[in-house]
Amino acid sequence: MDSFDRCLRSKSTALLHTHLGPQPVRQHSIGLLRSPRGRQLRAHRQPGSTMPQADVEALVLSLAEIEAVKFGQFKLKSGLISPIYIDLRVIVSFPAVLEKVADLMWKKVEQASFGVICGVPYTALPIATCMSLANKVPMLMRRKEVKDYGTKKAIEGAFQPGQTCLIVEDLVTSGASVMETVEPLEAVGLKVSDVVVLIDREQGGGPRLASHGLRLHSAFTLTFILETMLHHGKIDPRTAAAAKQFVAMNQTFDQQNVVKAPASSKPANARLSFEARKAQAQCAMGQRLFETIIRKQSNLAVAADVTNVADLLSIADKVGPYICVLKTHVDLFDSWSDSTMSMLRDLADKHDFLIFEDRKFADIGNTVVGQYKGGIYRIAEWSDITNAHMVPGPGIIDGLKSVGLSQGKGLLLLAEMSSAGNLAQGAYTEATKAAAEANSDFVMGYISQTPNAWPGGPGSPGLIHMTPGVQLLAGGDAMGQQYNTPEHVIGVNGADVIIVGRGIIKANDPAASAQTYQHAAWTSYQKSITAS
Repeated sequence: MDSFDRCLRSKSTALLHTHLGPQPVRQHSIGLLRSPRGRQLRAHRQPGSTMPQADVEALVLSLAEIEAVKFGQFKLKSGLISPIYIDLRVIVSFPAVLEKVADLMWKKVEQASFGVICGVPYTALPIATCMSLANKVPMLMRRKEVKDYGTKKAIEGAFQPGQTCLIVEDLVTSGASVMETVEPLEAVGLKVSDVVVLIDREQGGGPRLASHGLRLHSAFTLTFILETMLHHGKIDPRTAAAAKQFVAMNQTFDQQNVVKAPASSKPANARLSFEARKAQAQCAMGQRLFETIIRKQSNLAVAADVTNVADLLSIADKVGPYICVLKTHVDLFDSWSDSTMSMLRDLADKHDFLIFEDRKFADIGNTVVGQYKGGIYRIAEWSDITNAHMVPGPGIIDGLKSVGLSQGKGLLLLAEMSSAGNLAQGAYTEATKAAAEANSDFVMGYISQTPNAWPGGPGSPGLIHMTPGVQLLAGGDAMGQQYNTPEHVIGVNGADVIIVGRGIIKANDPAASAQTYQHAAWTSYQKSITAS
């Protein structure tokens, strides 16, 4: 008799049953699988019913025993102090626990239909491997770091485009890591409709995935884990209450902040290809940007909003191969020098991207002339692109043009912004659009949010629309910044270039994250061309 059979097998309370959900006998509907060579394989089905309730509770207690679930004061990556910490990496050292985890997660998706499975790297990989071996279902692997040699594949394994892939994850909080796996899977032609996790922290991951058409199947909710441990005397009521309060106060998804796409995903305005639009660009820098986008097949800009130049240069070198534009905020840096300017320009040449200094000029013409070409930053010397508000009137364009036009620079006008409650809308946006088209020799485009919704549409095809506030998951943050997905921003709203900041620069692997966003943005652009 193993450790699970020795654990207490008392009946659960009604509350525990509520959080775990009913446990009917289910038949896995994976059906026939087709191998890459065309041979049909029938997936093995595990006999018997789902795991007995007492065994489920015993598994929770075992996770606590091996310290996969811990209580105390833990500093999270976000900087928050949490009363509970879940680290499922440890289960690889406990084969009996790993086997039970994989078995229970498999039972949660026996009624789902899929042809292959893919574990989210890295903690979920051994779980997915166990599920694959035990149930004879093919497995794929997503690379977090795509190599620049060999096959250069983001997805490894044998599959056919059109197959449905089940995503396996250990833990879901916001759903971000799941979406980072969905994007490259869909980019190679796989379909994703179901996600199975061991633990749902109940902090918004489920609703967020549902907003992307994904069904979340969880073996445990965090509430169930807390109630099980409380029921068996492993934690006291105060500890359980503190953990529940932390979850309630730190939700990652606000349904009210999600901007839903209309029923039809077809863009409101027909989109010309970048190649066709390059010929219509009047601004030399606008032409260069179109050329860079086409050459690199990248309509991704990264916002390197960091506070020191070492981080700036490191990010630029890592994400450079995948971007068309690097956006800076020079006045955030703790230092600035001619050497920094030179190193940044060298990286731009090395990786073939343009530099956009997000200065947001907003003063009268004479003042911005000095701010643009002089001061300690000398922005016009090293940046290819800058931007300005139209609040001062057209004189601001004249001032910046007097410096930048002869140097082949480009200006973006702020027509709309991504922060909640901003005033850049309506008549202001229309006036900005008119000013841009009247100065298209120097104005190369806009910072915009919904150009397809503008009266008369996005305007001249030779002008570029760049949209900030983009992440793989829609929503918002505590400072009022609103986020939307690449597919929505490009396919529905009409953006050309997406600007991504924290989703890349705060990632564990900025290069891999940049490549994921590059694929997502370029795929969305290609779909919008087809839909047009």
